Amino acid sequence: MIRHKLSGAGAAIVTPFTPDGRVDYPALARMIDHIIDGGADYIVALGTTAETPTLYLHERAVIAMFITNHIAGRVPLVIGVGGNSTSEVLDQLREFDLRGADAILSVTPYYNKPSQEGLYQHFKTVSEHSPLPVILYNIPGRSGVNMTAETTLRIARDFDNVIGIKEASGKIEQMQEILDRRPEDFLVLSGDDALTLELMRRGGDGVISVAVNAFPRKMMACVNLAREGRFDEADKAYECLDEAVKALFAEGNPTGVKCALAAMGLIGNRLRLPLVPGTPELSERFEKLIARYDLC
Repeated sequence: MIRHKLSGAGAAIVTPFTPDGRVDYPALARMIDHIIDGGADYIVALGTTAETPTLYLHERAVIAMFITNHIAGRVPLVIGVGGNSTSEVLDQLREFDLRGADAILSVTPYYNKPSQEGLYQHFKTVSEHSPLPVILYNIPGRSGVNMTAETTLRIARDFDNVIGIKEASGKIEQMQEILDRRPEDFLVLSGDDALTLELMRRGGDGVISVAVNAFPRKMMACVNLAREGRFDEADKAYECLDEAVKALFAEGNPTGVKCALAAMGLIGNRLRLPLVPGTPELSERFEKLIARYDLC
């Protein structure tokens, strides 16, 4: 069942760039292999961590196809299809080749601050046009609007192909309300690595993770213990990751994770403006943490 396939931990994969600013497909292939070899349950393409707002529509379509082909069925794939214009999201649904994907991840429209009714109508339209199951993505810190638990639950009840939510509001009480009142099999996934174990302790289904990009084996060990209900052991296993996860977000995402991946030699430390690479101090911090806690 698709809901079971997308529990656990999915990696919100980065988009590596070449020195001249193009998409670095050999590095992207290395990232896919690194994540899968590290035990991730699935991969999420074209999300926040992928710098999707800086990617042209054509680039997004090619990246989605490349990731699909390189995964080659080894793990499930979720593709980000979102935007602040509902009609543009429908254009993406038509333009992208989604045949190799298992679901789409669709973010709350950003910048224009829709009402709760506007959010409902947006996702109603997306759900009616999506050929794949839909995972909602609530991230008010970036979108400028918080989708309330009531709106999430209304969407979940009304549209069968809306199968879950990536909740990155940082509001554990809001997540708990969704958990308490969700339809059967509706996925509740953390959008914050640091809240993963707490959400799972409360009955949540896992995380769409930044940390799994860089430290897949360590992060998956924590998630797998939590999935088995061994939360004390999961908390203990997370201790070696605590400083590194905080460092991933110290200068913003994906600045931090690209800095860590560059320190590990997996990709170049390159982002598209207006984002800039992490500072030398952050690079040094990651080098020390990776060595101290054997995070590679």
